[in-house]
Amino acid sequence: MSTLDVHQEVDMLKVESLESGYGAMQVLWQPSLEVKRGAITSLLGPNGAGKTTTLRTILGSIVPWGGKITYQEQDVTRLPTHKKVEMGIVLVPEGRHLFASMTSHQNLTMGAYPKEAAKHMEESLELVYSLFPILKERAKQRAGSFSGGEQQMLTIARALMTRPKLIMLDEPSQGLAPKLVGEVFDTIERLRAEIGLTILLVEQNVEASLSMSDYVYIIHEGRIKAEGSAEEIKESRDVREAYLGI
Repeated sequence: MSTLDVHQEVDMLKVESLESGYGAMQVLWQPSLEVKRGAITSLLGPNGAGKTTTLRTILGSIVPWGGKITYQEQDVTRLPTHKKVEMGIVLVPEGRHLFASMTSHQNLTMGAYPKEAAKHMEESLELVYSLFPILKERAKQRAGSFSGGEQQMLTIARALMTRPKLIMLDEPSQGLAPKLVGEVFDTIERLRAEIGLTILLVEQNVEASLSMSDYVYIIHEGRIKAEGSAEEIKESRDVREAYLGI
């Protein structure tokens, strides 16, 4: 399936003219984007452009000021975060927020807190262990003793325990050694290829993002400045220089 074919398929998520911010400070100035089912869609841009705010507003941890968020053809703009998680939206936040004193296994089971996810916990654990065999080997090891790369794997695995349909990843390679960055991106591609997850990715590693994405949005100062297939963005020197620094 070509890049353009993917983008012509059904929307999993549609964001229209989103506005939000913190206190009196507006951060998002009506960005709109679409995430196609089964695709990897990247949201790229410089620090402070509004990428994390976009993800947090979609999830509901920041209440939108205006605009519309549609998920699987349902208006979820004003739904609380826990309802969105139950519907299959999950955010893997920047910075690996694990329970360091708890074991790997305990961290994973904490992820299966929605009712439906709790019913399928053993099945989800099997899936997670097939994707990340090292987590099975180290099930009784404290999360705080894991390397940075292993902690990122565990963070992603814990998100999978909610049985998501759409996974949003915020800077998954941040602070990792180059070899581990490659492993994290391999994992992201496997999530789409092996279990059919739809992925919305925010990432500072622009080259790696472009190499794996089906469609790309460029955000700057809270506004979408460009969009297109990964190839189109790569080939646009103006876009790369103006907004991506490459």
